[in-house]
Amino acid sequence: MAVTDPPKIITARMGHDDSHTLERYLATGGYDGLRKALATTPEAVTAEVDAASLLGRGGAGFPAGRKWSMLRAAPVTYLVVNGDESEPATFKDHLLVERDPHQLIEGVVIAAYALQVSQVFIFLRGEFALGLERVQAALNDAYAHGAVGRDIFGSGFSVDIVVHPGAGAYICGEETALLESLEGKRGFPRIKPPFFPAAIGLYGDPTVVNNVETMSNLPWIMLNGGAAFAALGGGRSTGTRLFALAGHVNNPGVFELQMVTTTFNDLINAPVLGGGIPHGRQLKAFIPGGVSAPWFGPDQIDLPLGQDEVAEAGSMLGSGSVVVMDDHTCAVRAAWRITKFFSRESCGQCTPCREGSGWLERIMERIERGQGREEDLDLLLDACDNISPGLTWPPQQTTICVLGPSIPSSISSAITMFRDEFLVHIKEGGCPYE
Repeated sequence: MAVTDPPKIITARMGHDDSHTLERYLATGGYDGLRKALATTPEAVTAEVDAASLLGRGGAGFPAGRKWSMLRAAPVTYLVVNGDESEPATFKDHLLVERDPHQLIEGVVIAAYALQVSQVFIFLRGEFALGLERVQAALNDAYAHGAVGRDIFGSGFSVDIVVHPGAGAYICGEETALLESLEGKRGFPRIKPPFFPAAIGLYGDPTVVNNVETMSNLPWIMLNGGAAFAALGGGRSTGTRLFALAGHVNNPGVFELQMVTTTFNDLINAPVLGGGIPHGRQLKAFIPGGVSAPWFGPDQIDLPLGQDEVAEAGSMLGSGSVVVMDDHTCAVRAAWRITKFFSRESCGQCTPCREGSGWLERIMERIERGQGREEDLDLLLDACDNISPGLTWPPQQTTICVLGPSIPSSISSAITMFRDEFLVHIKEGGCPYE
């Protein structure tokens, strides 16, 4: 098993215990990318990011440079950084804000310069106590160093950055709900159109929303060039990406891997990465891109870690979270717990999500506790089809945001792949793994 060893773009400093400090950041080339960006034009910075073909790392995968260039004709008022990483088993942004906050801040200022905005908000999940503390401390140090604030490094460009802690709502990871929260309102997603942030965003003004990991790539791209970034990976999936590996593996953690040239098999089983499944057990299933993604079976383990390759196979890379389930995992329980999370985190604005998620969770719990009926399987799929017609991926929209139509993916995957397991729960009145 050969695992490529690409340059570490956003985890290069992680080996240092003081990677979060300004002193370590400056000693390892920190803010050199910003100086280089400020020495050129905003259009040239956007062109480099566009040449890198940097796909957004928050889940949607839209090219960052293209998003910026589309807005060139209509000046942007605000830049908002989405750090509300709240999906179960997703923790790669958590690592970045705790271990390398100056890299995030430098990337944010580069993006602000490219977009010519003077006000930035970094929205972080409220539970990231240490991350919030370190980002705020790094921001204070960056102001003192002259990397943020008025007349940055004598360039004439000025920007202010505000760190805003969220209140713990998963729904605020959806960009328009995040903007509502920033405005001091309840985190309800907005109807799109017309409320695409690029047109009507924060406080009604054009706004760009980018993810923490997306921003963290910008210093390296500015120093090394967009072409060097695009030379890594393959197809549309260029560069490296952070993958949060969780579940039944010997070495769970966050790994920076070259896209496309690395496979799920590499990530899960390579000794230098996941290290395989403990206790000599076998792979039963894995979730390739966060718990809202459809599941894959062992026959898809050799798929490359690429945006299009995973999409063509019927799922998504999404948030970069890979969850591994061994052959002793109860598929019913796994799908029930995922459904319970989404039911709890539904904002309640749309009927299919508000009501449907609760119905699904109660039926799943009934089956898991050995009180289910065989007709419950058809009832589950029928309710899922009402929330996401056709049960296809990408899901059909029946709600304002994608949370609702994402709920059926785990149930549909579990029933399709492990129907016999559901029948054992129903006919034998309990879980076969207990």
